[in-house]
Amino acid sequence: MTDERLTFKEMCERFDVTPRTLRHYEYIELLFPEKEGRQRFYGPREVARMTLILRGRRFGFKLEDLRQWLELYNADPEQRLQRKVWMEMAGKQLDELRSRRDELDEIIVELERMRDVWDQS
Repeated sequence: MTDERLTFKEMCERFDVTPRTLRHYEYIELLFPEKEGRQRFYGPREVARMTLILRGRRFGFKLEDLRQWLELYNADPEQRLQRKVWMEMAGKQLDELRSRRDELDEIIVELERMRDVWDQS
């Protein structure tokens, strides 16, 4: 990683998030930018955290779960605990996503039947 520092605006642009989202992530202690006066700067650590946060959100994880998981990085230098917790979180989320997929498949079949019935009327 480089020692690149991004401004607040650059961080929003790089990750395609709103200023409100970025401020919220700071407020709930997912991100910890360096502050110089009123300006905020995001270094490689915050860029990496943001990448993980957005990936986690895409997978459907709750922000609080992600925050707790990210905190494990500092607590366990070898990341054994963080890896173990991630595997547990991923397993639960995969079960949830599969369940939702099955439910969606059932809904699709039902809606197709209703559409076909109405189409034949």
